[in-house]
Amino acid sequence: MPHDPEAAGMVLHRPAMRDGQVLSQNWPGLIIFDCDGVLIDSEIVVCRLTAEEFTRLGYRVSTEEVIARFAGRPEREMIADVEADWGRPVPEAFFTRIRARVEQAYATELEIMPGIADLLDSLRAAVCVASSAYPAKLKLGLDTVGLYKRFAPNVVSASLVAQGKPAPDVFIYAAGWMRAPTADCLVIEDSVPGVRAALAAGMRVFGFTGGRHCAPGHRERLLEAGAEQVIESFSDLRHLIPAAF
Repeated sequence: MPHDPEAAGMVLHRPAMRDGQVLSQNWPGLIIFDCDGVLIDSEIVVCRLTAEEFTRLGYRVSTEEVIARFAGRPEREMIADVEADWGRPVPEAFFTRIRARVEQAYATELEIMPGIADLLDSLRAAVCVASSAYPAKLKLGLDTVGLYKRFAPNVVSASLVAQGKPAPDVFIYAAGWMRAPTADCLVIEDSVPGVRAALAAGMRVFGFTGGRHCAPGHRERLLEAGAEQVIESFSDLRHLIPAAF
């Protein structure tokens, strides 16, 4: 994981536009991928386990509610919301159990998102990962499906920044780490908080609905949040961003 922001070269501005189109023919210079629900089909797994563990402790919540309330946000913010709603601290046993169960489930249930390996093989644009997941879980998920070495060391966790999504911090950090102007970046995101974070960072963003956690209406929610396009398959990117290939 990177530890030095090294933000030299980071430029916070919108790209020059004409008729709604970026003038640069080289955009995007950097594609920033969210991890859970974009690179790996993990949200449905982790949200199910989270709902089960909270319910076991007495805080009754469904998988669908966990997805709607917490997908795309850092764990620390989820815990703060639950504690405020529940009126009591989440016991330490929750963290021990959920991490053990996620590790076990990743070994048996986790799937790589279809088409991502082929996409990475054909892209000439720079790529990195910016995720709300804590570093160990982020590395575990990418390692399990064989993607970690394809991105490392350009893998950024929101634990490195002050605020998680929908704040722009993790995307600004990632752009600085990659020495890319924010206006040259395209973010691929599956969550409403992630879309809002990318826009707040001055980046363009495409929504992604290829994960099993994406229920009917999710495409519309991503568009309402400000996603420029919403794709269901990575094969859609070739005609949307031809300069990246």
